[in-house]
Amino acid sequence: MLIRVEIGIDAPGIDALLRRTFNGSDEAELVQSLREDGLITLGLVATDDEGQVVGYVAFSPVSVEGEELQWVGLAPLAVDDAWRGQGIGRQLVYDGLDSLNEFGYAAVVALGDPALYGKLGFTPAARYDLHCRWPGAEAAFQIHPLADDALNGVHGRVEYSDHFNRF
Repeated sequence: MLIRVEIGIDAPGIDALLRRTFNGSDEAELVQSLREDGLITLGLVATDDEGQVVGYVAFSPVSVEGEELQWVGLAPLAVDDAWRGQGIGRQLVYDGLDSLNEFGYAAVVALGDPALYGKLGFTPAARYDLHCRWPGAEAAFQIHPLADDALNGVHGRVEYSDHFNRF
């Protein structure tokens, strides 16, 4: 098992993984459109011994109340069914957080299962008066600050790129 930054040759494997994992094309098309527009800040793959993509995580820019604050959104996160339960998703997220921290990013937001993301160090964004555009997402919208001062004086609506509104 190898976790590394995605490269161009990984695109078909990422696409296939996302289509299998999410039982449809929305996430695959989202990643493809983000990639085409240069909006993947960081993409990591987990590959098996033959180099097949078995896990993937992407991070892309978000803004808060229209301000660019060096924050990113985590989406999507996928692990092939046959490889689940081995900590691959956790390792993809942790490696991503470590790299983003090294690159000087301030915070990461995620929209997903609070139990899963809570185990990864995320907390409800609503605690900091932060919300996203999707109604009813309060419990699922979470944040992981990377910089000590990331949340100082920051509140309001976190906006993902328009690509997320197409699907």
